[in-house]
Amino acid sequence: MHVHVPSGVCSKQIQFDVRDGMLRDVRFAGGCPGNLEALGRLLDGMPVQDAIDKLVGITCGNKPTSCPDQLAKALSELSEGRPLAAPAHAVGFGLKPLNPFG
Repeated sequence: MHVHVPSGVCSKQIQFDVRDGMLRDVRFAGGCPGNLEALGRLLDGMPVQDAIDKLVGITCGNKPTSCPDQLAKALSELSEGRPLAAPAHAVGFGLKPLNPFG
């Protein structure tokens, strides 16, 4: 499971998994619950590059980014082999810690 702490959006954390090049188990903490749950369901099983292509550049209101855009940035970072911006202790509302000891 990968954890990304987005910036400039209402969501406080994005969790997702990538298996065999496919996006799985996308969950957002914070933000618009219904829309983000729907987004997670729609993305489940989608190839990572397809998700990036569909989500990159989406804005929200007057913000230069959005929760989907932040997910695209996290997926791009991961695809490029860069570490995601997420402190080890980052756990948002409604999400469980990834470290069973922390």
